[in-house]
Amino acid sequence: MDKPIKEQYLVSGFLTFFLIHGMQVGVGVLGFQRTVVKSAGYDGWISVLIAGAVVHLIIACMYILLKRADGDLITIHRQIFGKWVGNALSLLVCFYFVALATTVLRAYIEIVQVWMFPDLPTWSIAIVAGFFFYYVVTGGFRTVVGLMFLGVVIPIVISPILLLPLEFANFINMLPILKHSLKELALGAKDTSLSYLGFELLLLYYPFLKKRELSQKWAQFGAAATNISYTALMFVSLAFYSEEQLNKTIWATLTLFKVVQLPFLERFEYVGISLWMFFIAPNIALALWGASRCAKRAFSVNQRLALGVAIVIMVTIVMLLPTRQEVSVFSEWIGEIGFYMVFVYIPLLVILQAITLKVRRRNHEHATNL
Repeated sequence: MDKPIKEQYLVSGFLTFFLIHGMQVGVGVLGFQRTVVKSAGYDGWISVLIAGAVVHLIIACMYILLKRADGDLITIHRQIFGKWVGNALSLLVCFYFVALATTVLRAYIEIVQVWMFPDLPTWSIAIVAGFFFYYVVTGGFRTVVGLMFLGVVIPIVISPILLLPLEFANFINMLPILKHSLKELALGAKDTSLSYLGFELLLLYYPFLKKRELSQKWAQFGAAATNISYTALMFVSLAFYSEEQLNKTIWATLTLFKVVQLPFLERFEYVGISLWMFFIAPNIALALWGASRCAKRAFSVNQRLALGVAIVIMVTIVMLLPTRQEVSVFSEWIGEIGFYMVFVYIPLLVILQAITLKVRRRNHEHATNL
């Protein structure tokens, strides 16, 4: 059993709702429709529901792992693989979370450059963002949770606006239902994985939750809120766009803001892009916190030092991705890695942990009988 976290660093279990939901709804929601429609067409909303259902199962798997280990992911790795191999796997997880933060930051910078400030250099935003996130994350986990809470509550004001395109909706587009095969629906669900990633950070902040054994319901509620949000947005997009339009529209959600016309504001999408910073800032902050926490736990290094290294790596990678094509390839690569880590590796850990504990219990009983 690991050393317990001091009371003043803990947060209420119900905040798991905001940590799960806020981490999943980030920059991916601005354009996930295009990748889903390529595989599942007008049945894309079914793929989104399938992906959401699998997320619920993975959260249940994570709670099984965490309750058995009574610790975090580093504890689980050491329990199953031993200290050296376990720490090596934890190091890979550190890099994964840095890459996840990098993907979100670079994607948002690209949106700002394409829609608002075409001549704005990438390095300038990346460096300013680096200093900002160092300041936030060094405030501790509770500060990051506070930012996540605001990142969920504040953008709620713009959510109803995304329903305005229903004025031009044509729901007949989605009929007949189930035109695509189960394989195509499964591929569509897999393509949604990058948009759902981030909730696996629960494996690291679980020890920081009060009454953590009872927090699973809030985690599941958070995932359900994400699932409902993505499915509703997919419905609106499928009713508003044609399948051909969705295949060509990179940021379908962002383009929906163009429908909004106000007498005092010509380009409402500028408001949407600006407010979306409240969505993505907590994503990046929590991912960087997870990377630095993972390094601290696995290698006993100072967390601020680990955070500084993580931010330098993030900013460097962002500056090395200057074009749309490179950003797209990097995002697809991280999405693929994230898919296998979350939807394959975590269930595998549940099986390996069960086997490890069973073998140890049997050896202990054998030693006791002797």
